[in-house]
Amino acid sequence: MDAVASRSRRSVLAVPGSNPRFIEKARGLAVDAFFLDLEDAVAASEKERARELVAAALNEGGWGDRIRSVRVNDLTTQWTYRDVITVVETAGANLDCLVLPKVTDAVQVRWLDTLLTQIERSVGLEPGRIGIEAQIEDARGLVAVDEIAASSPRLESLVYGPADFMASINMRTLVVGEQPPGYDVGDAYHYVLMRILMAARANGLQAIDGPYLQIRDVDAFTRSAARSAALGFDGKWVLHPGQVEAANEVYAPGQADYDHAELILDAYEHATTVRRRGAVMLGEEMLDEASRKMALVVAAKGRAAGLHRTTAFTPEDD
Repeated sequence: MDAVASRSRRSVLAVPGSNPRFIEKARGLAVDAFFLDLEDAVAASEKERARELVAAALNEGGWGDRIRSVRVNDLTTQWTYRDVITVVETAGANLDCLVLPKVTDAVQVRWLDTLLTQIERSVGLEPGRIGIEAQIEDARGLVAVDEIAASSPRLESLVYGPADFMASINMRTLVVGEQPPGYDVGDAYHYVLMRILMAARANGLQAIDGPYLQIRDVDAFTRSAARSAALGFDGKWVLHPGQVEAANEVYAPGQADYDHAELILDAYEHATTVRRRGAVMLGEEMLDEASRKMALVVAAKGRAAGLHRTTAFTPEDD
């Protein structure tokens, strides 16, 4: 599965699985993806009820073409296996992915893969159709991220979990997503983000940035998103409707860049198949195979975001 090109995750909405009002409101938001949360957003006393609400919400539909996901509890708890069994047996036909939080070892992803396969076969679902998103939330997970990224063909993305990660390394700040006090040069999160990104790309996965918790400060959210988007991340979790538009804009190419990428692909295709040349000029720009690869990335993200080209390629005379 080429998850990077096939599914857009510019904005991934977190929805508390125990709150019917929030679930209903989520149906009307213009996000690429969402997850109904059974983990941090649900109190221990509400875990079992939330499973039933989540399964019912998936079966009721109304989600359009969004990626439909559920975040189960992490494997150190007593709830995880029943989360998976209840949701997939009840609503697996209307589920695209499960988000597994606090992944520290590839064995955990393989466990989920095996359980999913058993349930799919038991209830008559296509084996392997339900994907997995692995959330990296502490130092152990980051150290093992290469093995985690290669652990299952079901994997579609690696997700950075900033709050738990910052706590796990004793970072001296209480503001998730902002530079810690005293860090005045560079970006304190650059290594973490790049480490996750490299593991994701080496295995054909998407890389998704975690949430920005100051939910009403859209400018700050945009700055945070822009940093990971510049590196190559595919999207970011959103916690509030006010963050959705910013995420969709930041993680999509601009119209001019998208048009230019499509022109590069057309020009290179024409040069190599019609003129039988390995390099070509597009205006004042020299294009080669590396140019084509870069253009493919931008064009794929633009298409996934629903952009339509506004320029047409016209071959130049020799």
